[in-house]
Amino acid sequence: MLGSLDDYRLHTRKDEDEKNLVSKNDVVKGVLLQQAIQAVVASLLFAITGSDSDPAQAQVTSLIVLARQFLVGMMVLDTWQYFMHRYMHQNKFLYKHIHSLHHRMVVPYAFGALYNHPVEGLLLDTVGGALSFLVSGMSPRASIFFFSFATLKTVDDHCGLWLPGNLFHLVFRNNSAYHDIHHQLYGNKYNFSQPFFVMWDRILGTYMPYSLEKNANGGLEARPSKEYKEE
Repeated sequence: MLGSLDDYRLHTRKDEDEKNLVSKNDVVKGVLLQQAIQAVVASLLFAITGSDSDPAQAQVTSLIVLARQFLVGMMVLDTWQYFMHRYMHQNKFLYKHIHSLHHRMVVPYAFGALYNHPVEGLLLDTVGGALSFLVSGMSPRASIFFFSFATLKTVDDHCGLWLPGNLFHLVFRNNSAYHDIHHQLYGNKYNFSQPFFVMWDRILGTYMPYSLEKNANGGLEARPSKEYKEE
């Protein structure tokens, strides 16, 4: 819906059509499959851990407790996804047969955010989400808000737009430009963190600094530091 905002795009629409190696129809099918798998797993988790309608789960949770659960969930999800994501790049078999599917989108766009191989979706997103849910101790109802927020954040990271006043960009350093660097060939070994913070990239030396500059063909461009690009 926001694809016409050419002044805020990180890539031109021509690049989106010519550089990507997968059709948008295939992307939609892959995302729907991914969502179906996650819905099944979530339903099973809720059935095992109990629902909010159970008397034992009926107590009112304070905002402080909810904030703590959300922060723990974010840290667990980020940690799991960083190391799994990085390993999928380092392991040639996993990259070639599984993770490369997601990188067919050289120019990311919003509804391709969760396009990946079903095995990757299960390992990276579904297992990571289940761990976040269980470790944080949040209720099924609270988890609905948490994972809706995480999905919105992931969609924004892949939208290919740098919109002024974007609240995600004001709060998080992990944003659409940061993740766009990772999808380019020179960024393939950097910026693995997702979906919230960049701490693991900074701690483990995989952070690629960048600047946002005006593109001669219109819009903006996330450009890595010269020494990183040359390396």
